[in-house]
Amino acid sequence: MALTGEAFLALWHDIDPPSQTEYMEWHTREHMPERLSIPGFLVGKRLINHSVPRYRYGTVYCGETVETFRSPAYLERLNNPTDWSNRVQPTFRNFLRVACDRIASSGVGDGGAMATIRLDFADGIGPEQVRASAQALADSLLKVTGAAGAHIGLARTEVSGVKTRETEIRPEMKEKEFDAVVLIEGSGLPELEASVPAFEAAIAASGIGLKNPETIVYNLAYQLSAADMAGTGAAQ
Repeated sequence: MALTGEAFLALWHDIDPPSQTEYMEWHTREHMPERLSIPGFLVGKRLINHSVPRYRYGTVYCGETVETFRSPAYLERLNNPTDWSNRVQPTFRNFLRVACDRIASSGVGDGGAMATIRLDFADGIGPEQVRASAQALADSLLKVTGAAGAHIGLARTEVSGVKTRETEIRPEMKEKEFDAVVLIEGSGLPELEASVPAFEAAIAASGIGLKNPETIVYNLAYQLSAADMAGTGAAQ
């Protein structure tokens, strides 16, 4: 399945090296199933690239709307972390978490890798100008070699910036936020990495008004959907 719903929650971070194996086990066996059992959460994708010096891990959660990411059901979980979460989350480093409205998509299906491109508004540019050009950009990105899907999101930091108990148990982090993000799914990590210059050139040439691309390409490490959870009888 491609990205679904009207919004997504995007996360980037590192993990203290001695805790990396436990993080992967926790994320697969408890954390993603917990998140995908919350009403409004549709799909979760865990991303990984151990070759980059920063933000080696990523996660994308698709939501029915951006309000999914500050709903009472979600905030209840954020304010009542499990014992395992209390043990793992203090090992997070360089944590960046931003809710986004999904304003354009092109392509169907899932890729085996994903490029994330964080961007800032150019001078004099705001959300409405980006919205007006977003679908044309998504369509052009889909034509680049290796791309299977392209999605564009506008950051909604007022949604994801709500302070919770989980915020408290992670070490204080002040990562640079962004105004928009492009997510590109593709055939595989080397194929997408080879096309990064073309992706960034397409964004620059589009006139959409976004600058300062920060690009990382990840392998898809794990994917889970609300439908998967419903099939186990675990949905709430």
